[in-house]
Amino acid sequence: MKKPIHKALSDVNRIVVKVGTSSLTHRTGKLNIVQLEKLVRSIADLSNQEYQVVLVSSGAIGAGVGKMGLKERPKTIPEKQAAAAVGQGILLHMYEKLFGEYGQTVAQVLLTKDDLNERKRYLNARNALLTLLSWGTIPIINENDTLAVDEIRFGDNDTLAALVAGLVDADLLILLTDIDGLYTANPKTNRDAQLITEINEITPEIVDLAGGAGSSLGTGGMVTKVHAAKISMNFGIPMVIANGGADNILTDIMIGKAVGTLFNPKDHKLHSKKRWIAYGSDIQGEILVDSGAADAIVNRGKSLLAIGVTGVKDSFEMGGVVRIIDPQGIEIARGIVNYSSKNIDLIKGVRSNKIADIIGHNDYEEIIHRDNMTVKV
Repeated sequence: MKKPIHKALSDVNRIVVKVGTSSLTHRTGKLNIVQLEKLVRSIADLSNQEYQVVLVSSGAIGAGVGKMGLKERPKTIPEKQAAAAVGQGILLHMYEKLFGEYGQTVAQVLLTKDDLNERKRYLNARNALLTLLSWGTIPIINENDTLAVDEIRFGDNDTLAALVAGLVDADLLILLTDIDGLYTANPKTNRDAQLITEINEITPEIVDLAGGAGSSLGTGGMVTKVHAAKISMNFGIPMVIANGGADNILTDIMIGKAVGTLFNPKDHKLHSKKRWIAYGSDIQGEILVDSGAADAIVNRGKSLLAIGVTGVKDSFEMGGVVRIIDPQGIEIARGIVNYSSKNIDLIKGVRSNKIADIIGHNDYEEIIHRDNMTVKV
């Protein structure tokens, strides 16, 4: 394949491709076999060129809707879970059959947000996916809709895809949908809408352009895709939104054709642990810091010391992930704490060499070490 002409797409090896419900199903809710075959053929072709591809696929609930003859997407959690239970098997069977025709092996991986919140489970998922990729297998990932409830749902597969891209250290994230990309207005209602081909920063204006929800069969829309772009860009991973119905769309993206909307990443690529701290973990509390500590963290790349702490909110144990809040009440970073909230409250404002005098031990010089911290940008 010809090398991409765009800098952000150079040296790409590992790709996460997310396809939405609207790209996989007809309006009836039943699977669109033509689109499914087109997607599989394109991914199989990338795999044959030794790209590693992870597919994040919506469509389980939609497939279940079609199989059960429902007239619209279910609205309640139990109904969605039941539809997903019916549809997931249908969807995977089709993928297995179609990929098999091209000599490709697939593996199903179902995730909930809870799987990525807990560090050990996060690492288990990461190791399993990296092993599958090393075997030349194509992992097919979906949110575990049959088991997930509101408290542990990603809520949309766009966010899931961005988190998966960080989980596997992807070089590129592609979101396939039913329109060509992000427009200056809704192209379905405004003929003057113009496609935005490249974005370097998620501004409030870009968020406003994202508009509302998507089709009746899916949970996403441009809002969730822009949110996914923000995550991906902060991870240091370029992301493209493109029309999944267009012929050869994945090939066109990989050779650098001006298709879709490209979101350029931040210059610095975050380490896997810092990605988890920033977006994968549950936040258990807050640490308030003074202006000196805030400046040291944001501008000088320093760890957080007890002397810079002014207060603690909520209760958490050693190893928990917390927000770091500056004197203006703005979150400037997140990190893994070396001390419990109880001990931090006791040692706040003191020098590190005095910690043992107060709590009886001084296991760590830092409240949060820089290696276990992600600065918010």
